[in-house]
Amino acid sequence: MTAAAQTPPEFLSIVLNEKLELIVKVHPLVFVFAIVFLLLGLVCYLFSQRRRSKSFEIDNAEFGIGDSKITFKPNVLDQQIAYSVWVELSTRKVGLPIDPEDDVIFEVYDSWYAFFSVTRELIKDIPVTKVRTDSTSKIINLSIEVLNEGLRPHLTRWQARFRHWYEAELAEKKDVEPQQLQKRFPKYDELVEDLLAVNSRLMAYRMKLREIVMD
Repeated sequence: MTAAAQTPPEFLSIVLNEKLELIVKVHPLVFVFAIVFLLLGLVCYLFSQRRRSKSFEIDNAEFGIGDSKITFKPNVLDQQIAYSVWVELSTRKVGLPIDPEDDVIFEVYDSWYAFFSVTRELIKDIPVTKVRTDSTSKIINLSIEVLNEGLRPHLTRWQARFRHWYEAELAEKKDVEPQQLQKRFPKYDELVEDLLAVNSRLMAYRMKLREIVMD
């Protein structure tokens, strides 16, 4: 004999009886599932609130742009701005470790200048209505200060001088490797010391942006 097929349970039953009474029957598992979904929804909500309410403190001294500190709670737009700048820093020499023995200084300057231009355009594309938000204005001001006070002073002091010297030397000494040629710059040690200091601060800036994006 074959076993009788089991009838699957009815999770929801709605019946209209002879007295025109509407009878609704709900399987107990439906209540269990409903409670589970409600708990999951509550957990997701609380997690999103926790992320949204997390405050960030940024010490401007880390980036060589003063000794003040700013605190803000980043919103989605702030995270998008931070992500865009972080990607630029993470894919260019501007935010990666510089090795004077292997890296070519004029190529580093090309990368820095490109980052300067791209960041400026990213900031310009932000709607003016969004800039009025406290957190957004702070992260924009920070980005501008990093460019103007963290990056520009080095470029203003060294870039033109070094490029002019390097191009003249390269025309006469084409058989010398760029890494060796640049070491003959009259103030090479001073330039590299300042270059590495700026590079260190920009890497710190990149890591702080990553925290804003990922946390």
